[in-house]
Amino acid sequence: MRIGVIIPALNEAGCVGEVVRRCLAHRRAGDSMRVVVCDNGSADDTGAVARSRGAEVVRETRRGYGAACLAGIAALGPWPDAYLFLDADGSSRPEEMERLLAPIRYKTAALVLGRRRPACGSMTLPQRWGTRLAVRLMQLRWGVRYDDLGPFRAIRREAYVRLEMSDPTWGWTIEMQINAILHRLRWREVEVSWERRLAGRSKISGTLLGVARAGTKIVWTVVRNSGRRPVYQSDRNRKAVNP
Repeated sequence: MRIGVIIPALNEAGCVGEVVRRCLAHRRAGDSMRVVVCDNGSADDTGAVARSRGAEVVRETRRGYGAACLAGIAALGPWPDAYLFLDADGSSRPEEMERLLAPIRYKTAALVLGRRRPACGSMTLPQRWGTRLAVRLMQLRWGVRYDDLGPFRAIRREAYVRLEMSDPTWGWTIEMQINAILHRLRWREVEVSWERRLAGRSKISGTLLGVARAGTKIVWTVVRNSGRRPVYQSDRNRKAVNP
């Protein structure tokens, strides 16, 4: 399987090299892998460090998590069979990526989400409450229960194309999950570790303003999409639920 690993990064020179190294080191035998680090306007050596560890580096000056992901996908083009997303700070364990890829590899799911198992101190209380609120809102509107909005996730490329992703900021992850409901993708969640970052400070959870902005955007994304209905709404025998 051809796997395109996409790592959005902003001022993560202290972490990103180790994340890239671990991704490449845990590539499954027989797979092809390209790791693309999407430098979102770093003022440090994020790009140079990532490149030295074997990553391709693209620079996206338009700030935003979604913008960085879109730049990485554009750089990979039609090459991958699947995209794997993870953060540059080391909070996800690349050693666990086969948990996400296996359902795609064996065609039991098109989208696989990492349900985070947080280590002590790895998530703030506002992050936890914001996640609970967002998944509850999706359940109330569309009757679909997710447990998390974790950024460690994988999706088959053909499925990703159907979703027509566009959000350039922190609505990216929940936009993907909403669109998966609306396009009736077969999805599943698998448990993954969530550890404290390797170095540096989070641009979101590290500040109250960052948490507030991200949380507001996530909730607004649910509200903005609340009028949309699943594809094949006329088929009364099919429901927008996880198969």
